Amino acid sequence: MATLFKDVLILDGAMEKAVRGHILVSKGRIASILDADQTPPTADKIVSGHGRMAVIPGFVNAHTHAAMTLVRGLGEEAPLMEWLQKKVWPVEARLTADHIYWGTLSAMLEMLAGGTTCFADMYFEMERVAEAAFSAGMRAALCRGITADPNDPGKAGRSLQNNLELAERWHGREGLITVQLGPHAPYTVPLNDMKKITEAAIDRGLGIHFHFLETEWELSYLRDELKATPESYLKDTGLINVPYAVLAHAVWLDPRLADTMSLSNITLVHNPCSNLKLGSGVMPLNDWLERDAADGSASVVRVALGTDGASSNNRLDMWEEMRTAALLHKGVNRDPLRVTALEALRMATYEGARAFGFAQKGMIREGWMADLVLVDLDQPHYIGADEENLAAYIVYAGSSADVRGTMVNGKWLYRRGDYPTLDREEILQKAREARAAITK
Repeated sequence: MATLFKDVLILDGAMEKAVRGHILVSKGRIASILDADQTPPTADKIVSGHGRMAVIPGFVNAHTHAAMTLVRGLGEEAPLMEWLQKKVWPVEARLTADHIYWGTLSAMLEMLAGGTTCFADMYFEMERVAEAAFSAGMRAALCRGITADPNDPGKAGRSLQNNLELAERWHGREGLITVQLGPHAPYTVPLNDMKKITEAAIDRGLGIHFHFLETEWELSYLRDELKATPESYLKDTGLINVPYAVLAHAVWLDPRLADTMSLSNITLVHNPCSNLKLGSGVMPLNDWLERDAADGSASVVRVALGTDGASSNNRLDMWEEMRTAALLHKGVNRDPLRVTALEALRMATYEGARAFGFAQKGMIREGWMADLVLVDLDQPHYIGADEENLAAYIVYAGSSADVRGTMVNGKWLYRRGDYPTLDREEILQKAREARAAITK
């Protein structure tokens, strides 16, 4: 079944300005893009924009813990380690596979309504997460969070094996699922276990998804406990040798590292709202982007955007992450030219997709995957929006409330409040029951 987006404004993170035209979607891909003055082709379904709708690429939430929707609101306004150890981890210990399944589906309702078409998830019981995403038709990059326990010497090995089995079953499934290995962080995974994980990633051709230097405390941990610097840690663990590595947060990673070592296989995931709420600091995003631009090949390092879990954000809203990323670094650097709207849009879409191995996704190009978001511009806060300034309107004035449809592989997963592949009422009820069970 073909769908025609007729007379819409078309924008992605690589376009200097939006264009007005038509998009034909067929067999899961963007079949053709025509100028507004060209006669649009026929299609089974027609979405008429009348010049007051925009089509942008689907957002990629490049770092989250989806089922943490169930622990949203617990342990508010506390430092990271206190929050984890006293509030989150004790409640998480009560989670069952069914709880995680329904918590993930609840997160998917939230994300789809905001235009997110793909999410990168590190958590537990990831088989159930894969089932949830796959059954709904949503893209997902999944890894099992791997941690060690001094009282259980075999825990890290079992978690790694579980992660590898997840990859064997799900990696590449119909182009919807990719699987990475998910060591949690330097302070929860000993060095020897990290080396085994990276060796397994290299042997299996898999990527790594890893929390790295979220807080200043972690710099001290590397120095005092591991006798390492960030550079030596990346080298000694083998992280710079895996097919690709995604480092979540990287708030305290010094961009000067790129001057002394190659980071071409690494994507950093900026989580501005979560890091601000937890008081972790501000990632030096502009310094990373400047190095990227100076290189001229976009190979120094890549940066994507993520929300982190709903318990530390507390939203799964990529519109808010885009806006915050752009505004925050203008303010911190006292320069309104830092982190442009287009850069924010690109980080929220294309950079996240390619970080996790999703090819031909995140831009609006003929032949690329039809993971698209329909945005309603017929609203007061878009008065004055046109081809020249649409990116600024989307990032600075827009919000998730403007989304009228979210499409993955050319199929609507969200359309004007409806979820064609999900039972909203059942999911909400089951998620409420799960929340009650783990907090009683």
